[in-house]
This record gives sequence, structure tokens and C-alpha cells, in this order.
Amino acid sequence: MARTEQLPASRPPSVPAEHSRKHLGAMSAAAVREHLDPANLRSFAHSSPGRLIALGLLLIGLCLSAGAVTASMVGDRQEDLRVLLVDTEPDADSAHRLYTSLSIADAAASTAFIAGGIEPEAVRDRYSQAVGEAAAELVAQAGQTTGYADTETDVRLRTGIATGLPVYSGLIETARANNRSGYPVGAAYLSEASNQMQTSLLPMAEQLQEHRSDAVDAAQRAHVRPPWTAIGLLILTLVALVWAQTQLARRWRRTFNVGLLLASCAMLILLAWTVIAGSLSAAAMISGRDDAVVPASRLIEGRILAQQARAAETLKLVRREVTGDYDRTFDADIARLDELLGGYPGSAPAADEVANARAALERWRISHQRMNDALAHGDYHGAAVVATGPGAAQSTAHVDALDSSLESGITETRNTLRWEISRAIRVLDLLATGAMVLGIVAAAYVGIGLWPRLREYR
Repeated sequence: MARTEQLPASRPPSVPAEHSRKHLGAMSAAAVREHLDPANLRSFAHSSPGRLIALGLLLIGLCLSAGAVTASMVGDRQEDLRVLLVDTEPDADSAHRLYTSLSIADAAASTAFIAGGIEPEAVRDRYSQAVGEAAAELVAQAGQTTGYADTETDVRLRTGIATGLPVYSGLIETARANNRSGYPVGAAYLSEASNQMQTSLLPMAEQLQEHRSDAVDAAQRAHVRPPWTAIGLLILTLVALVWAQTQLARRWRRTFNVGLLLASCAMLILLAWTVIAGSLSAAAMISGRDDAVVPASRLIEGRILAQQARAAETLKLVRREVTGDYDRTFDADIARLDELLGGYPGSAPAADEVANARAALERWRISHQRMNDALAHGDYHGAAVVATGPGAAQSTAHVDALDSSLESGITETRNTLRWEISRAIRVLDLLATGAMVLGIVAAAYVGIGLWPRLREYR
């Protein structure tokens, strides 16, 4: 019986797995190339879905940009106001107090010499306190450079005052030592010290004060200007949303789109919030300028003039001056002081203090004339009593009353300014956060409003 050889069953040829993967990859790449073909992209861009997507991306970008820019600008404005409240304004007040302290020290030093021998303790204490306050202000201002465009000028002025103040104090002590010993050369030392104060220290202090005051004015002017970039971008976004509504109504036969309407309302709310809050904040700064900065500048200048007039009055007695130079200085300072107080706005803060200052100034003028009358009759002792005596009818009491009223007025106007700055900051509270939230909400409403139209093309 013959053996038959059984052949194995035949199997179908198999496609290698690697070949399949290459084939699928080629198909995917071809599909991607087909989708990215410029002709297809142009065709999709001109199609209704493409137009809707482009419109949606444009509106979403505008809404987010408007919210972000508004939030950024409002945040920057609030930060600038905080710098003004915490740094710039206190430094301006410190510069004013430095200037005033130097003026008071010069007037007190001259007053101490009129008594002859050992000066009254109250007068010496007033001089020592003024010099100490001036030195303290220099220390407090050291390193304060925030908010100034020219900090090198501030450093130079502070350094010049800090260097000259010990020299001035040394001349005063030398003059006192000679005065106690009865040496006439003491008056010469006093005159030299006063000359250094009037020609060197006080001009530098005045320049420093003006620079600091200019920094306050610059901050106020910058805040009063509207945030045009944010307002313009919000208006542009609203216009784009309205335009999009008209396009939907014309091309897609939709009269109203709820999403775009809500987005427009969000942008309109943000625009109104920005304009109203910005206007109220700017109004607070304008009020601070008109009701505080301008009146305070009058009072500050008046207080310094009063001290300079007092120094001229006492130096006339110390030097027994007959040329009339000190009289001319006194008359010019008092005339300017009277002009400042007379032109003080009646509706401004510290009007009562200004009225008291004017009354004290008039009494001082009368006592000064009594001093000059005594000198005209050769009564130096009587003139000295009128100028420096402790009585309520003498010049010292009137000068103190004038200075106290002016100081109180300056404090009141400064408090008004700081309150207005704080109010300008508070008005802008939550606006930066609200701008970001409203921008995001408006962008979301745009997407919600356009999504149903896109689904129609599935």
C-alpha cells in the first residue's frame, strides 16, 4: 500500500505590522496636508463657519484686552496715589518743616542776644528745639527717593544743609560765648551766622521744599488726566460688539444674539464704572489741590515770611542798625504776609485760623511801631522790652500767636489733602478686579452666544 505524503495546509500571506503603521501615517500626513492646503484654508476662511470663528476670536480678544488694560491702568493709578500718600506728600511736609525750623532757629538766635548776657531759658530752648527739629528732618529724609525725577538734586541739597548746619550752630555758640562775656564781637559772629542762614541754608531748604512740592503737584496732575487708553479700548470693544450684532442679523438672519447682548452689557457696565469712578477720583484730587494744596502754600510761605521778618526785627536791635536795611526787609516780608492772608479763600479749610493770624499780625505791626518809636527816642532798653518782653502786649506774644495760628492752619489743610487722596484711592477700590472679571465674563458670553450658530454647520 503506497504512502501518500500529506502537505501542510496553505496560509494566507500576512501584511507586516510595520508596513501598516507606515501606511496609516502616510494617510494621516496626507489628511493634514489636505487640511492645511492654502486653497482649503482660504475656502474655510470665506465660509460661514470660518467667519463666525474669526469674529468670535476677535470679540473674545477685545473683551479680554479691554478688561486687562483697564485693570492694569487702574492698579497703576491706585499705586501712584498710595506712593503720593505714603511717600511724596510726607516728604513734602518734611521739607516744609525743615525750612520752617531753620527760619525759627535764626529768629530765636537773634532774639536771645537782645537780652544781653545769659539769654532767657525759653528763648534758648526755642532755638535748640528748632535746630534739633531741623536735624531730625534731615535724618528722616535720608534715603527718601521714591517718586522723584531728580533724586540727585535732593541728595545735594540735603547734604549741603547737613554740612552747613553745624557751621551755623558753631558760629551761634561762639557769638553766645562772647555775648555772655560782654564782648561786642558777639554781634559780628551772630551777623555772620544769620548771613550764612539767609544766603546759604535757607535758599537750599527753599529749593528742596519747592522740589518736593512739585512732586506732589506732578502726581496730582497725572491723576487728573483720564485713562484714555482704557476708555478708548472699551469703546472700541463696544463698537465691535454692536457691529457683530449687525453682521449676525444681516448674514445669519438673527435679530438679537443673547450672548453678544450680555457681553455688550458687561462692557458697557465696565465703561460706565471706569468713567464714573475715574471722574470721582479725579474730582477728589482737584478738591485736594484747590482746598488744601493752594491754601497750604499760602500758609507755608506766610509762616516762613513771619520768621524772616522776626529775624530782621531782632537783628536790627542786635546790630543797632540805622541804615534801614532791616526795616525794608521787615516791611517787605510783612506786606507780602498780609497779602497772602488777605487773599486766603474764605471757603478753604483753616479760615478761622487765618482770621486769628491776621489779628495777631496787626497787633505785631503795632508793637513793632512802638519798638521803632522807642529807638527813635534813643530808648534801646524800652525797644528791647517791646520786641522780646514776656508781656501779652509785646511782639513775642504776637509772633507766637501768629506762628501758632499758621501752624494749625497748615496742619488742617494738610489733613484735608491727605483725606482727599485717601478718598481718591477708595473710589477706585474693586475696579481693577471688577475690570478683569467683567472682561472674562464678556468673553465667555461671546463664546456662548456664537456656539449655537457654529453647531448649525455640523
